[in-house]
Amino acid sequence: MSNEVAIILVVSAIIFISPLLSKLTKIPTIPIEIILGSIAISLKLFDNNKIFVLVAELGFLYLMFLAGLEVDLKKVLKLKFYLIKKALLYMLILYGFAIASTFYFELSKIYIVTMPLISIGLIAILKKEYGNLAWINMSITIGVIGEIISIIVLTVVSAKLEFGLGIEFYTTLLLLTSFFFGFILLYKLFHIIVWWYPGIKIYLMPTSNDTQEQDIRVSMTIFFLFIALMLYLHLEIALGTFIAGVFISTFFHHHVGLQKKLESFGFGWLVPIFFVWIGTTFALESILKPNLFYIAFLISILMILLRLVASILFIKELKIKGIFLFALSHSMPLTLIIAVATLALNANAITNYYYYVFILSAMLEVILSMVIIKIIYAFNNNSKALS
Repeated sequence: MSNEVAIILVVSAIIFISPLLSKLTKIPTIPIEIILGSIAISLKLFDNNKIFVLVAELGFLYLMFLAGLEVDLKKVLKLKFYLIKKALLYMLILYGFAIASTFYFELSKIYIVTMPLISIGLIAILKKEYGNLAWINMSITIGVIGEIISIIVLTVVSAKLEFGLGIEFYTTLLLLTSFFFGFILLYKLFHIIVWWYPGIKIYLMPTSNDTQEQDIRVSMTIFFLFIALMLYLHLEIALGTFIAGVFISTFFHHHVGLQKKLESFGFGWLVPIFFVWIGTTFALESILKPNLFYIAFLISILMILLRLVASILFIKELKIKGIFLFALSHSMPLTLIIAVATLALNANAITNYYYYVFILSAMLEVILSMVIIKIIYAFNNNSKALS
């Protein structure tokens, strides 16, 4: 059997059985997909090839796109100033604790970058499972600001690792700044066009009699245009796909069913391929390396605790239970941690050993956070049933 056929069969089987195992074991689907991917590669059922990696990367970008769909820029711009201040202070606390923890535990300085990372990609999955709740909405609202800061940091670190502090590094910073100014101008321009010609939204994104699936075509066109733009500018592609999702959510919110259609394709097929691939980057036998699991577990706990401490800022809005759930939802920056770890490994900034530490700690955070959230909800439901 050829490697390509083996990849198709094994990945298809994992995607099919993961939700079934999730129901049986009560463990969230994502950790199961990651674990099964790791088992498959350890048993040498297939070897990674360029096509599989490319599809997995597309799944990651689509996940960032779906995360952007959760954000309505008009609502974000109308955020109360005290919430924006709290969000910035929240990130400042995370970076402050990350710096202190890195020096206290004598960790690699790359942890200053990875510990405070925020990604709302998996929060979109939590929203799909638990619904439109106060802590989830707050998590997304604050997470948007945190994710933008995280992706900017990721872009800067990527440029630093690739170019050093030469002219290319400062060119990247200039391009990044220009991109944000360009997006603001695009937002203002499109806002004016829609104000003068409101029918253009319906024309581009019809909500009825759409026999050609034009809504999906327009969405995918915007998605790939932003990918092409970021490739051309040599900036972080994930930032572009996230902004593409924000753009669609902001200007085409009249199409109520669009997000569900886009999510069905993503969470049903493309995104799971990405999580299976993550599992394949981590061979199970690497757990046997001296102290690897112990270090990864401690880092996972430390990253959750950092967010729990910083989340106390929102106790007035969320109460005790809410800040626990809020902190756990922000403790799953899996995609960005893997991105930083891969960049650092390719630039010889970390060894293979610490690459495995990063990957394992990222997976453990997802598993711990999702399982604890499920336990909190199960306990809460049982308490209501008994009362």
